[in-house]
Amino acid sequence: LEGDKRAHTAAYTLAYQIKKYIGSYTAAMGGLDALVFTAGLGENNVALRKDACTDLEYLGIKIDDERNAKAFRQSDIVKISTDDSKVQVYVIPTNEELVIARDTAALIGE
Repeated sequence: LEGDKRAHTAAYTLAYQIKKYIGSYTAAMGGLDALVFTAGLGENNVALRKDACTDLEYLGIKIDDERNAKAFRQSDIVKISTDDSKVQVYVIPTNEELVIARDTAALIGE
């Protein structure tokens, strides 16, 4: 993102929007047990996960930078929160193509 101010602004804005949703849903639910990042950006963007969770320690969210970095394109569920984080944070891979294929097959079969 270095050198491209618009790309930096877009990345910052996306992380900020995610952070707002985390905060608003945490308030609406009266707390949070776990936070999950999934799908394309959630699974594959280390910086986005870090930026979206930065300064959310007051909600009990603490990201382990090393775990977060290792969670890039993993095929298994990976915990990226610290051991003392009150809210557990995970990266859970999805297989969107498989879901689309199954839904398509179900529609064609009807």
